[in-house]
Amino acid sequence: MSVPILEARNLSISFGGVDALVDVDLTIKQGEIRCLVGENGSGKSTFVKIASGVYRQNAGTVAIDGVDMPSGDPGAAIAAGVQVVFQDLALFGGLSVAENIAFSYMLENRTRQVSMKKMSELAQQALDMMEVSLDLEAPVSNLSMANKQLVAIARALLLDARLIFMDEPTAALTRKEVNRLLEVVEGLKAKGISIVFISHKLDEVFRIADTITIFRDGHKVGDFEAGELTQSDLTFHMTGRRVEYPAYQRTPRDTDGVTPPVLEVRELADRGHFSEVSFAIRPGDVLGLTGLLGAGRTEIALSLFGLNAPSHGEVLLDGEPVHIRTPQDAVGRGIALVSENRQVEGLFMEQTIGHNISSTRLDTLVNRLGILNLHRERELAQSAVAQMGVNNRNIDTLVGRLSGGNAQKVVIGKWILTDPKLLILDSPTVGIDVGSKAEIYEKIQQLADQGMSILFISDEPEEIAANCNRIVVMYEGAIVNVVSEEERNQPNFVEVLSQMISEPTTRVEVDSAAQGGSQA
Repeated sequence: MSVPILEARNLSISFGGVDALVDVDLTIKQGEIRCLVGENGSGKSTFVKIASGVYRQNAGTVAIDGVDMPSGDPGAAIAAGVQVVFQDLALFGGLSVAENIAFSYMLENRTRQVSMKKMSELAQQALDMMEVSLDLEAPVSNLSMANKQLVAIARALLLDARLIFMDEPTAALTRKEVNRLLEVVEGLKAKGISIVFISHKLDEVFRIADTITIFRDGHKVGDFEAGELTQSDLTFHMTGRRVEYPAYQRTPRDTDGVTPPVLEVRELADRGHFSEVSFAIRPGDVLGLTGLLGAGRTEIALSLFGLNAPSHGEVLLDGEPVHIRTPQDAVGRGIALVSENRQVEGLFMEQTIGHNISSTRLDTLVNRLGILNLHRERELAQSAVAQMGVNNRNIDTLVGRLSGGNAQKVVIGKWILTDPKLLILDSPTVGIDVGSKAEIYEKIQQLADQGMSILFISDEPEEIAANCNRIVVMYEGAIVNVVSEEERNQPNFVEVLSQMISEPTTRVEVDSAAQGGSQA
């Protein structure tokens, strides 16, 4: 029997008296794709950091090729062929693709004389291993997130990586980009390289994994062959409870034929981003806006929130034409935006939960002298935390210390405090574990049941189909498909919607008898 490339025995570590990993054993074979799954805080990333020498464990050992590795020594792990592609990628935006790929190799080999020709040769060698092509001279800052991932993987390969940990590599990628990355991963496996893949996207886990290791509350629940588990089984082992994603069956509020939609967009355009876009959202609607990268989804959200001025077209709120020039205009008219990048655009990461939540209501919390009513601020924050089900109820906790799911609940909670007519959610579950996703979906449905209008933007067919009663599919700035409530309820609709998104130039018939009710 061959020696495993990695064998962890009895790993334990704690931080401030809190157990982060408890007595974990884990073995990975050469050429295996192992997926690590679990809710945020379950111990996945902690295990990766111990195995790669970033953290020094309190107990246990890690062996590479049968040789015990020194604890807390990243250099030793790298020398043994262990590489990690972290979520932040750690690339130099101002340097070229070739420089980013070859930099660590030249540093590791103590190269004194830098040769751009040599760097390009090394970079091309790594890209050839992955069977991908990139412009070696392009600044990394100009690349898509998907291509940045490829640069980070190529950099690891150039350091003779034989075991690569990938931490949420697909979190910010479109479905098409995900497929490309997974093909690269499968190609690396064929070359005998072992991959440890961390993801919250369970469809990717089942597609890519040979073996799935489940973590919960710092413990390893077990190792499973991918074919042994259903998605329901997997979520149960991850969370300790059954988590289902049924399509929410809601009846939107009856219209009297006189009351206008909450939002109506007529032939809205923004040159270079989208054109001739028209749709309406009624009270209680969850309207899904989906499509491939570059479809114009986010740009529409930014225009509605006063961040991108449209070149022409009309926006109506409650039947009245409005001109939204700034976010202040939008908020004043009852529009809220949960942006795609919560860490940069949605939160003050070094501020407390309380300060983040109150940031949308400061006008009501200060007196004429500009003095903040701290007691009222705490009341509002505690109310929002309870309403959203944030696990950490201490509003003095820094937001930067929260898991992705709890941080997103804070973002949504701060906007709910403004009592918006229209809530725009742009990719609201990116990087969020399965349990938190279910809780956020449930909250969205509660808000819709209360009459709030919601614009739900996502490229995930499953969550669009489950949450939205009507759906608009976009491609290159134009609407190419509109799905009515009747169509959404047809059998196998998720597969049909996936095809609509991936093949947007083809009109996909959901059910011939259901056509005709697709006006958004």
